[in-house]
Amino acid sequence: MLAVLAASAAACTTGSVLSLQPAVDVGPPTASISRVETAAAASQMEVAAAPAQTLDAQAETLATPNGVLAPPAETMTPPVQVAQASPRQGVGLQTLVPSDPYMAGYPRPDPPSAPQYNPMPSDEVDCRAQLKRLKVQFVDLAPIRDGQCGIDHPVKISAIGSVQMKPAATLTCAMALTFAQWTKNELVPSARRRYLTGVKTIHQGSSYSCRKIARSRTLSEHGKGNALDIMRIELNSGRDIDVKKPGFFSFRQRGFLNNVRADGCQYFNTVLGPGYNYDHRNHFHFDIKERRANRVACH
Repeated sequence: MLAVLAASAAACTTGSVLSLQPAVDVGPPTASISRVETAAAASQMEVAAAPAQTLDAQAETLATPNGVLAPPAETMTPPVQVAQASPRQGVGLQTLVPSDPYMAGYPRPDPPSAPQYNPMPSDEVDCRAQLKRLKVQFVDLAPIRDGQCGIDHPVKISAIGSVQMKPAATLTCAMALTFAQWTKNELVPSARRRYLTGVKTIHQGSSYSCRKIARSRTLSEHGKGNALDIMRIELNSGRDIDVKKPGFFSFRQRGFLNNVRADGCQYFNTVLGPGYNYDHRNHFHFDIKERRANRVACH
C-alpha cells in the first residue's frame, strides 16, 4: 500500500501541493473537446444533407422531358365532380339571361299590344271611291285634332282630273267630293262656252283653318274642313280670271263669274262672294254647312 502511494507522489510535481499536475505530457488540453465538436458538426452536416438529398430525389422524380418541373402528384388529382341541378328554363326576358338571379326578381313585362285599328266608316269609304271615279288626286291624312277644330278623316286634294289645285286643299271627303262635282259639271263647261278653252288651275286662298267667323264667336266651317275659298281661276290659254268684282265693261268675265257662282248654289249650302260684304270682296266662299230644313245661303 505504501509503495503505491509513493509511486503516485513521484509522478506529480512538487510545485504546489494543492494543484496536482501530471508529470506525463498527455497532449493539448483541448484535444478531447475537439473530438466532441467534430462529432457535433458531423451530425449537423448529416442532418443538412438529408433534406438536400430528399429534394434532389424529388426533383429527379418530378422532372419532365422538357425540363419543366411538374406539379406534385397530389395536385394532379382531378377535382371531385359535384352534381348540380340544371336551372329551370327561363320565361320571357329570363330566356336571354337564364342564370341571372336578379332577373327572376323582376316582374315579366306584358307583351306589346297590337295597335288598335279603327276602321274607316262606310260613308268615308264610299266617298273616296267616288273621288277616284272623278279622277281626283288626293291623299289621306292623319286625323286633325286642334281644340274645337279638326277633321276625323281628312283628305288633301291636289288636282281634279286635269285641273290643278294650288295649293293643295285639306278638306273633309264630303267637301272635296262636292267641289270636284261642281268643278267638273259647272266650272269647266262654263269656261269652254265663254272662253273656248279649259281650266288649268284653281287658286284657292283657304281650306282647313281653325278660326271663327269674323266678328263672331261661331266656329267657321273652315275649322271643320267643310269650306274652300277660291281667289282666281287660270285658263289653259294663260288668262287669269280674278274673282274680285270685274270692271264695268268686263261683260264676259262678269257673266262667267255670275254663272259659276249661281251654279254653286246647287251644290253647296253656302255661297258668298263679292258684293256680300267687305270680307268676301275678292273671293268665292263655298261650304257645306248643315242648316235646318236644308236651307241654302247664296249671296
